[in-house]
Amino acid sequence: MSVDEAQLDRAFVALGDPVRRAIIARLSRGPATVNELAEPIAMTLQGVSKHIQVLEAAGLITRTREGQRRPCHLNGEALEALTAWIDRYRLVAERQFRQLDDLLRTPEKKEEEEK
Repeated sequence: MSVDEAQLDRAFVALGDPVRRAIIARLSRGPATVNELAEPIAMTLQGVSKHIQVLEAAGLITRTREGQRRPCHLNGEALEALTAWIDRYRLVAERQFRQLDDLLRTPEKKEEEEK
């Protein structure tokens, strides 16, 4: 799944705030209402609602309606797309480090072979 640049920007900006990361962490354990999300956070309900709006605009969470309740849910597809984007660059970096390790080990191997 690919993510457009604007979506990536919104997601990373949203995740740049510790309160929003705490909300994501809480939602990883299951859906929660704004009131439930606000309980452990030293902030007004209005402040938490604004953070939720940012996460929702970034596509990282969704809200549903269950009667009077409007629980928030993680958007697994959006998180998976972010992980895939990060993994692509992580794999490139790991390959480069392995190549560097091989280059650095080469003199050691030659010394051992000469002995």
